[in-house]
Amino acid sequence: MAASRHVLGRVSPESSVLFLCDMQEKFRNVAYFSQIVSVAARMLRVARLLGVPALLTEQYPQGLGPTVPELGAEGLQALSKTCFSMVPTLQQELDSRPQLKSVLLCGLEAQACIMQTALDLLDRGLQVHVVVDACSSRSQVDRLVALARMRQSGAFLSTSEGLILQLVRDAANPHFKEIQKIIKEPAPDSGLLGFFQDQNPLFR
Repeated sequence: MAASRHVLGRVSPESSVLFLCDMQEKFRNVAYFSQIVSVAARMLRVARLLGVPALLTEQYPQGLGPTVPELGAEGLQALSKTCFSMVPTLQQELDSRPQLKSVLLCGLEAQACIMQTALDLLDRGLQVHVVVDACSSRSQVDRLVALARMRQSGAFLSTSEGLILQLVRDAANPHFKEIQKIIKEPAPDSGLLGFFQDQNPLFR
C-alpha cells in the first residue's frame, strides 16, 4: 500500500483565491494596520495581474465602517457579515469554484475572523495559506498564538513575497516584470521578526 503523499502547499493562479478580510476604518487601532493593509494591497495587485479571484468582506460595516481606501479594492463588491468566519458569507462563491484548492488569507483580526475562516476552510478540505505579513491583531500575543494555532491545524504560514513568487512560478511569465516592480521594495516591517527569534516554542 503506497504511503500517503505529504501535502506540499503549492499554489497556482488557476486553483487559488485571495480572501481579504475586514480591513475597515474602525480597525485602524490594530497593531501595524498600515503595514498590513499595504501588504494586502500588494497581494491584490498581483492577484489582478494573474487572474486570481479576490473576495472581500466587511464585519458589521454599519458600526465598523467601510474598507479603507488604501487597500485599492475598487471594483470588488464588499460582502457584509456578522459571523466572524468569512466562509458562511462566501459559501456560494466557494461552491461555484470546483477547481479551487488554495485560499490565500489576509486581513484582521488574526485571533478572530482570520483564525475562524482558516479553520472553516480547512474543514472543507481546502489548503489555507495565511499571509503572515498581511494579518494582525490589536494584541500581539493574540496574533502570535493565532498564527501558531492555525499552523497546528494545518494552515501554511507564508510571506506575501513567497506566495507571489509561487504564483508567478517562472521569470518568463508575461507579467513578471510588472510584478517584479511591485515586490522590488521589501514588504514593510510588521513586527514578525520577534516571533521567530530565539527558537520560539510555538513555532517549533
